Amino acid sequence: MTPDETDPARPRVPTGWRRLAARAPILLFRVGLGPLLGRRFLLLHHVGRVSGNDRRAVLEVVAYEAPYRCWTVASGFGPRSHWYRNLRAQPKTVVQFGNRHHAVTAHFLTPDEGAGIMADYGREHPRTARRLCAYLGLPADGTESALRVAGRTIPFVRLEADTHPPSAPRRP
Repeated sequence: MTPDETDPARPRVPTGWRRLAARAPILLFRVGLGPLLGRRFLLLHHVGRVSGNDRRAVLEVVAYEAPYRCWTVASGFGPRSHWYRNLRAQPKTVVQFGNRHHAVTAHFLTPDEGAGIMADYGREHPRTARRLCAYLGLPADGTESALRVAGRTIPFVRLEADTHPPSAPRRP
């Protein structure tokens, strides 16, 4: 076991009925009702690093860059989350945003980049940011400095579409 898996400061990954409740949004995507979740959630398809089986996780979108089809998500349970570890092993995957599927490549952000993203997220969603920090056992007063500390602690992943829309020029 790595230190991240036994960190007492991190909340435990849900099990039992809490896990079922947390995974319920996957059913909405599977039956074509993903748009009901708005632009705040996406369905991540990933491959199990041990089993090789297709896995799914619904994640909150922390930042979205529409012209480049680029989504930033956070691993609230740290680097021990299965989806995070699976993306580390195989970063090319597919996301479903609304009812559309996009081939993406995962890019793992630095703690300093995460600090900036979390500060921006806290300005846009102050109540949710405070609750998230409290749940994760991080400073939860909502100040920018506390959000930056949280952002350095939480691993962030940028999911970039492999192809760009025809109207946007390709980046060199």
